Amino acid sequence: MNKLLPAAVLAAAVAGVAATAPARADSIKPAILFDMGGKFDKGFNEGVYNGSQIFSKQTGIKIHEFEVQNEGQREQTLRKFAKAGDDPVLAIGFAQADGLTVVAKEYPKTKFGIIDMVVDLPNVHSFVFKEQEGSYLAGMLAAMATTTKKVGFVGGMDIPLISKFACGYVQGVKAVDPSIAVYQNMTGTTPSAWNDPVRGGELAKSQMERGADVVYAAAGATGLGVLQAVSDAGKLAIGVDSDQNYLHPGHMLTSMVKRVDVATQDFLTDAKAGKFTGGLSALGLKEGGVDVAFDKDNAAIVKPEWKAKVEAAKKDIIAGKIAVHNYMDDNKCPVS
Repeated sequence: MNKLLPAAVLAAAVAGVAATAPARADSIKPAILFDMGGKFDKGFNEGVYNGSQIFSKQTGIKIHEFEVQNEGQREQTLRKFAKAGDDPVLAIGFAQADGLTVVAKEYPKTKFGIIDMVVDLPNVHSFVFKEQEGSYLAGMLAAMATTTKKVGFVGGMDIPLISKFACGYVQGVKAVDPSIAVYQNMTGTTPSAWNDPVRGGELAKSQMERGADVVYAAAGATGLGVLQAVSDAGKLAIGVDSDQNYLHPGHMLTSMVKRVDVATQDFLTDAKAGKFTGGLSALGLKEGGVDVAFDKDNAAIVKPEWKAKVEAAKKDIIAGKIAVHNYMDDNKCPVS
């Protein structure tokens, strides 16, 4: 079990039942269904892909993959995997939940997993993340870096999950300086909102025209347009899901990383070892599930005192001294 997400964490919360007896390495046929945006989206899907590749290299086990091109393929592909004997099967993204709920009931002996949504069935392990905690730290950095006292947020599809990122970000900004303005835009209300980098760039430009000099993108492939526009304007951007600092060195303040790579490795490793359980893993700062990225590509931007304040806040969140509100608890944000 990876040290970042210990076995106790992955078994925490809603414990399920073991799906199968211990499996040999040659007896499992893993499959992963990537969501729209594809496995090389430089963010969410790619983080899962990277984790799966580490597992494959360590074990020699090949993984059956499919990249969703339209909404109708989700349930169809999950059923195809299960019917072919693929096991375990990992579904990527909140939009897979409806299809997975149907298919997991049809194939109760198959082990399933889903990232970013909860499917409450005994043969499904759900992984969700406390994005609000990582976004809070990103907001703190934005507040410390801005010189205009105006920062921005560009989300993808207008859904509670993305508002969860935005709300955590605003809380972090306001914790540093309540007078800072935070501009917020969602790209759209349909799945195409995740794959529109041109629109993402336009929204970022609009925010920068209003004075924003730091912009956080939580928008899938759309976010790549945000990062490009911010870099072109000589401002600072914040990436998401994977460490995207390398995309525009010198213009990336940080990235809010979700360790979907580690969750993927642990899901596959548990299945291989016969330790799969249904249930829920909720992964935040304490569990090593989210963080902000500090590396060579933003080392020249992040001042030591900023980093020290972020590290102190991280410890306080883990200790419960700082409570970051989860937008999805009530679909409300205490600050704006």
